[in-house]
Amino acid sequence: VQLQASGGGLVQAGDSLRLSCAASRRADNSYLMGWFRQAPGKGREFVGNIMWRSGSPYYADSVKGRFTISRDNAKNTVYLQMNSLKPEDTALYYCAASRPYIETTVDPRDFGPWGQGTLVTVSS
Repeated sequence: VQLQASGGGLVQAGDSLRLSCAASRRADNSYLMGWFRQAPGKGREFVGNIMWRSGSPYYADSVKGRFTISRDNAKNTVYLQMNSLKPEDTALYYCAASRPYIETTVDPRDFGPWGQGTLVTVSS
């Protein structure tokens, strides 16, 4: 399975961006797609995830109410709509498929493979 994240860019605070994560195929028995981010000098942070089957999303408190995750099963693609962006949202954003049979997790160790990341920079 290969994941391709795209849609990053340079925006101003308050702007919006939509990231996409296209999977070459669904990973066998992988129930979740997750979004994570990593700011310079920091660890990888959970942003949110979505269940392929139900479309049910789950968000980190830091993005709840501003970010929305959706998926298109027919395209094997997951989206991250980011609104009201803040400078602290600046990071490299990654998508990843959960490991088999995991139904709920925010731990990056429970995910793999990973996409290559797309950079989001929010200026103040």
